[in-house]
Amino acid sequence: MAAPYPLVGHWPVPHPMSSSRFFVLIPCAGSGHRAGGVQPKQYQRLAGASMVAHTVEAFRALAGRFAGLAVVVAPDDREVQAALPRFPGDDEYLLQVGGLTRAATVRNGLAALRQKGAGAHDWVLVHDAARCLVTSSQIEALIAACEHDAVGGLLAHRLADTLKVSSADSRVSQTLSRADKWLAQTPQMFRIGMLLDALERVGDVVTDEASAIEAIGLAPLLVPGSAQNFKITFPEDFALAEAVLLSRKKAIA
Repeated sequence: MAAPYPLVGHWPVPHPMSSSRFFVLIPCAGSGHRAGGVQPKQYQRLAGASMVAHTVEAFRALAGRFAGLAVVVAPDDREVQAALPRFPGDDEYLLQVGGLTRAATVRNGLAALRQKGAGAHDWVLVHDAARCLVTSSQIEALIAACEHDAVGGLLAHRLADTLKVSSADSRVSQTLSRADKWLAQTPQMFRIGMLLDALERVGDVVTDEASAIEAIGLAPLLVPGSAQNFKITFPEDFALAEAVLLSRKKAIA
């Protein structure tokens, strides 16, 4: 029997006018060892709140847009309540099912969302806890670009710098063209069932959701993001992120 909808891979895609809900999943189980500090980087404070609190607030600002917002932490996490004292609220979930890798954390989180009633054809926006500078307008731009797309997509930023490849002794071995290069960001937005299926097939080797979708033969949409939507990774990133957050507070004061 023919599928009721067009197929993307082996997944039937709903009619563009059919209604699908939107969920948010924030993996928050990493140790953040590259950032230094005595606690996971997502719980370190910037401009008066934890990093993950700023991240959550960017999605909360879009009140009514999402059917659910989930933060996925490690099973033995004892710091999240202090970092997110008002979480979970209505339609919010604290999922203590984080894994040893990002892919495992996202996969476990998606399975938990399905158990809570999220549908296979509902959308999920997966966003790094450590990208605390994302804005509500960037999130809306991603949704607008992807909600009628057959595959889904991700925020990304065109590479502006010259890209070098190093040799084993840290010398330049090659210069790559930057013309078609993008820096992958988050959120990354895909159908829950499609993404869960891709992650189960690919395993823990992928470092973002788009890579899992690519591995099953699909091409995610690149949606222009912003240089400010960077992932806080190294110690020097904290001062820059705090400066941006404080400047935003002054702008709306």
